[in-house]
Amino acid sequence: MHHQILPIPRKPYALNWLPERLIVSHYEKDYGAAVRSLNALRDRLAAMDLSSVTAAEMRALKREELSVVGSVILHELYFMNLGGDGKVPAVVATALERDFGGVREWRRQFIAAAQSLAGGPGWAVLTYSPYDGRLYNQIAIDHSHAMVGAAPILVLDMYEHAYHLEFGANAAAYIDVFMRIIDWTVIAERFLRTTGDGQRHEAQPSTETLPSISVEELRTVMKSEQQVQVVDARPRNYVSKDPDTIPDAVWRDPERVDEWCVQLSPDAPVFVYCAYGFEVGRSVTTALRERGFDARYIRGGLAAWYGAGGARAVRNRE
Repeated sequence: MHHQILPIPRKPYALNWLPERLIVSHYEKDYGAAVRSLNALRDRLAAMDLSSVTAAEMRALKREELSVVGSVILHELYFMNLGGDGKVPAVVATALERDFGGVREWRRQFIAAAQSLAGGPGWAVLTYSPYDGRLYNQIAIDHSHAMVGAAPILVLDMYEHAYHLEFGANAAAYIDVFMRIIDWTVIAERFLRTTGDGQRHEAQPSTETLPSISVEELRTVMKSEQQVQVVDARPRNYVSKDPDTIPDAVWRDPERVDEWCVQLSPDAPVFVYCAYGFEVGRSVTTALRERGFDARYIRGGLAAWYGAGGARAVRNRE
């Protein structure tokens, strides 16, 4: 079973002190590469003739699977725990007081663990161990290194790809920025779910009402015989920075829907994307649906398409 790429969960242009280009490069190139590697590996394992595979080959493949699954999960947790104001909720502060002597002491230890990885690969992770019911700061030299049975609560990517584009070798500055923008609401939810003290949200129905499509589903539809219309609704400044687009997509100004919607066929579905799948793509999709079109927005936008390995094409300038 293929792993679908996670649409970028935080607006990369709204993360104070972490530049948009850094977040987008990290998401599309590094996280996206991990997802593609995982899916390719699963395809290979599923197609193998087990009667002809040596023990050494199987060990190597399963070891690689363990590492790449870890990379995918840790990257998703990392992106999701960005975007807060650094204020620690009481439930987490109490746990940090119990296990580290307070938020300040925990912070000192966590930063020291992260700085020990500067210039080398790894992750700094705050984990909760149900074995002895406490929190730990740990480092993961590889994506698969973790305390047995422990659940990651807070994740900091210390691989150079996470910061070098903006901070160069100054890992300490990157760590300082990260500590300022932790979304502690997300950390508290993870902690409560892991300890069994909070409601488990995984089974909750989605509140999303606007029809959408994943980039994986879109790729399947585009390979079929079905007639589709793909609209690139990124604002002009984004198109100027990155003129590449999804194959067969046509750019339309998101502020002039009434002018160009008459050129769309009412008999074929319309798939709309913006840069990351937030307000612009959704608002254009809503406007098209109000005008009678079978329109859906593409979850994660163009960034998710690139991250999933989708082809690039020169923008149609009609």
